[in-house]
Amino acid sequence: MFVAKVTGSVVATEKVESMRGQKLLVVEPYRLEQSQRDRLTTTGRTFIAVDMLGAGVGDFVLISQGSSARFTPETQKLPIDCVVIGIVDSVDVERKKVYSRQDG
Repeated sequence: MFVAKVTGSVVATEKVESMRGQKLLVVEPYRLEQSQRDRLTTTGRTFIAVDMLGAGVGDFVLISQGSSARFTPETQKLPIDCVVIGIVDSVDVERKKVYSRQDG
């Protein structure tokens, strides 16, 4: 599982039947900034994730990748390897708040 930021969306009108109606998001995994450890910073990678929760651009989300992406009842029959499984409210590390959805 990873924390990622939603940076965009993908529209594909032609796709396999099992993927019709699935919302696709561009997500960018984040990690804890190494030196100060007081904020999240990008890893520089991007993935396309199926969104099961209604996340939007700018939201930090939890993603699951690989075969684990198909372990939920909603995704077990989808040909995917990345899924949004949560929308992040806050991240605290070593008693410091490094992200809060309320603060933007």
